[in-house]
Amino acid sequence: MTVALTQDGIDFGIVTNDGEAALKFYRDTFGLKHEGDMPFPVGGTIHRLWCGGSLIKIVVPDRASEIHPARGPVAKATGFRYLTISVSNIQELTDDCRTGGYNVVVEPTEIRPGVTIAMVDDPDGNRVEFMQTS
Repeated sequence: MTVALTQDGIDFGIVTNDGEAALKFYRDTFGLKHEGDMPFPVGGTIHRLWCGGSLIKIVVPDRASEIHPARGPVAKATGFRYLTISVSNIQELTDDCRTGGYNVVVEPTEIRPGVTIAMVDDPDGNRVEFMQTS
């Protein structure tokens, strides 16, 4: 069986105990379009941000989460380890992240001809990869 997609993109949920810090990172630093907010069904708020055809959902539960995923180098743990966003202004975004005080883990680096990546940690330590192709 083959998946029968109904949209061009995915919805990706990021749970955080600090919604304002996450919004500052994804909305204000990256410039993702904030569509609006809605209640989280089990208590809390979902901030909905568009990234091209994908929706990033910043989930802020009413009660702070006490369980945190593994952090650090991508290959040092299993599970969802990073999110890749294709961009055309990788150096500018990396500079904006650094200026904003975020941890730039990988400076813009050409990994193969015509493909450059950079990696930055969001306020919760989730890794975000920027990818630029020429």
